[in-house]
Amino acid sequence: MNVNIGNNGFDKLGLSAQIMRAIEDMGFSQPTEIQEKAIPVMRSGKDIIGRSRTGTGKTMAFAIPAIEMICAQHDRSDVLAVVMLPTRELAMQCCEEIRKLTKFCEGIRPVEVYGGAPMDRQITKLKRANIVIGTPGRIMDHMRRKTLKLDHVKLAVLDEADEMLSMGFKEDMETILRATPDDRQTVLFSATMPEAILSITGEFQHDPVMIESGNNKLTLENIRQTYVDVPMGRKSDALKLLLYYYAPGLSIVFCNTKKMAEEVAVSLSQSGFNAEALHGDLKQSQRTAVMDKFRSGAVNILVATDVAARGIDVSDVEYVFNYDIPQNNEYYVHRIGRTGRIGKQGTSVTICSGRRQVMILQSIAHETGSKLEKTDVPSRDDINYRISVQQLTDVEKALAEPMSERYRDMVNMLLSKGYSLFDIAAAGLSLGFSEKEIKINDIVTEKKKLKSGGDIDFSRILLNIGRASRVAPNHIVASITERSLLHGGDIGKIEIFDDHSLVSVPTSSLDDVIDSMYGAKICGRPVQVSLYENRQHRHRDSAAAQRRKKNIKAVQKPSKKPHRKPSQRHR
Repeated sequence: MNVNIGNNGFDKLGLSAQIMRAIEDMGFSQPTEIQEKAIPVMRSGKDIIGRSRTGTGKTMAFAIPAIEMICAQHDRSDVLAVVMLPTRELAMQCCEEIRKLTKFCEGIRPVEVYGGAPMDRQITKLKRANIVIGTPGRIMDHMRRKTLKLDHVKLAVLDEADEMLSMGFKEDMETILRATPDDRQTVLFSATMPEAILSITGEFQHDPVMIESGNNKLTLENIRQTYVDVPMGRKSDALKLLLYYYAPGLSIVFCNTKKMAEEVAVSLSQSGFNAEALHGDLKQSQRTAVMDKFRSGAVNILVATDVAARGIDVSDVEYVFNYDIPQNNEYYVHRIGRTGRIGKQGTSVTICSGRRQVMILQSIAHETGSKLEKTDVPSRDDINYRISVQQLTDVEKALAEPMSERYRDMVNMLLSKGYSLFDIAAAGLSLGFSEKEIKINDIVTEKKKLKSGGDIDFSRILLNIGRASRVAPNHIVASITERSLLHGGDIGKIEIFDDHSLVSVPTSSLDDVIDSMYGAKICGRPVQVSLYENRQHRHRDSAAAQRRKKNIKAVQKPSKKPHRKPSQRHR
C-alpha cells in the first residue's frame, strides 16, 4: 500500500525522486532517528561512528548516501563502496535492501559475497559490481584471488562492528581497510564500543563524528517480556499451547543446541505447526531456502540456535520464544531483539522450568534493564475461547459485506425443508471453520503440598542409576522436585542399589513424575524412569497407573540380592 511521503519525514532529507519513490514502495513513511542524524553527516563526506542497535534502520542510513555518491560519479565501472557485515544472512539482507532502494536508479550494481556460496558465481557478478556487501572472510578471499580490487573505493562501511570483532574478524577488517585509499570515507556502526573498536577508529578514521541513537534501548522497550514456569517434562507442550493461543504470524523459537532445535522443529511439525529448523549443520543452500520461506510466510515458525540466527533481520516477527534459557545476557538481548523492530511492538516468552531457571532469567533481566512479567500457560479452554472470538470477528466482517444471492437462495431452500435459522447458521459455521483439535493436556504449574499422614497411596518408580554413579538421595530429590510438581516432603522412601534406585512417590502424581523426568540427568548421567513392580511390593493402583501398566514393560526384580544394604531415606 502506498503512503504519502510528502506529509512526513523523508521529504525533509532532500532525497532524490528515484529514492523517494523506492522508499514509498518499501512502505516506509518516517525516518528513524539514526537515519535523520546519519544521512546529512554522510553526505558531507565526514567519517562517522554510529552507536545504534540492530533494528533501528542503520542499513538505510548508510545505503542512501552511498547510492547518492555512486550516482554522482561519471565512471561507475569500479567498486566505489564496500560494506562489511558479520554474517552471510546480514550480507544478503543488506544487499536486498540496497536493491530495493535502487529500484528506480540506473547504474547501481550491488553484489553480496559470503562464505558457503559458489565462488565462480560471485566472481562473475563482481566483474560488474560497484557496491560490494560481504563478510570480511569472503571479501579477503576475493582480494587474494585478485577478483576484487578496492583501490577506487570512496566509502567503507563497517556494520555491526562489535559482532565482527567477537567473531574474530579484526585482522581481516584492518587488511580490507588498508587496501582502500586513504582519502575514503569510513563509517562504522556498533551497538557497543569496546576498546578494540576505538583502536580501529583511531587508525582508520579522520575526526569522526559520533552519532548516538537515543533509541538504543528502544528495541527492548518495544518488547513485552514475559516468562512461564512449567515442569521440565512439559516444555514442549507449553510451547505448543502458547503457539495455539497467540497464533503469531511470524515467530522464532530459540534453542541452545542444534540437536534441540531439530527436535523441537520436528515435534512442532508433527503437531501440525508450520515450522523449520535453522542451525549450523545446514548447508548454505538449505539455510537460504529456510530463510526465504520464513520471510515470505511460507514457514511461520523458525526454530533456531543463537549462532545460526545471528543477523536475522525480519521486521514482522511478532513473538520470540526462548525454549532454552539464554546462555548469557548478550544472547538474551540478541534473541528478543528479533521482534519489536523499527518501532513495532513485539513479545518475548521465556519457558522456564523450576526456581533455578527463573532466578537465572531474573538475573539476566536485571542486568539488561528489562521488565519481566510472569504469565500462565493458556489452557485448552483459553485457546478455544480465543479461537471463538476470532471466528466471531470474521463472521461479523463477512456480515458487513454484500451477501451473494446464491447463499441467500440456499438459506431459503433449507428453511422450506423445515430447518431452523439457528441450525442452518450453526451448520454454516461448522463448515466454514474447521475444528482445531488440541490434544495437549492442560499444564498445572502451581506446586501444592500433599496431605501428610498414612492415607497417601504410594507407587515406586525405577531409576537406572545407583551407587556406581555416586548418586545420593538428595540428588534424586532435587531432580524430581525441579522437574515435577512435587515438593521434597512429598517423596517417600528412596532405596539406592549399585546400578539402580527405587523411589516411592504419591500414586496420584505418578504420571506427572514419570513424564517430567523424560530426558533428565542426575550426576551428569541420562536417567530412564519407569514404573517398578514386583510381587512382594504391591500398591493400590490409580487409574493412571493401570493405564501405564498396559504400555510399559514391567521391570524384573534383580536376580541377585545386593551385597550391601541399600542406603535409605524415608520422609
